[in-house]
Amino acid sequence: MKRTGPTNILARKLADELRKAARRNKAPVWEAVAEYLVKPTRRRVEVNLSKINRYAEEGEMVIVPGKVLGGGLLEKKVTIAAFSFSESALEKIKAAGSRALTLSQALRENPEGKKTRIIV
Repeated sequence: MKRTGPTNILARKLADELRKAARRNKAPVWEAVAEYLVKPTRRRVEVNLSKINRYAEEGEMVIVPGKVLGGGLLEKKVTIAAFSFSESALEKIKAAGSRALTLSQALRENPEGKKTRIIV
């Protein structure tokens, strides 16, 4: 069977935008995120808040190239950028005083990819 890549046009356009930014800003972090985004939906990353709380450091930008789920608690103030969020995850992120961004917003805020961590 021929591999077609993601059929979600938003994911394809976002991956192209991330690759261009990676080359333009010499930021390999965005190229890595784009590689995760072009995977089929069934293989895309899903991360619980408990995992983000475990591995992230205070004040850091955490990038999830998939969906953030609301399992667990978030006790650190971090900026979380993801392709999508569950409703419970958004509520818990706001309750913890953290920020939730789309990947496009994160790219605009941090084009060089400084102080970021990809969690898969």
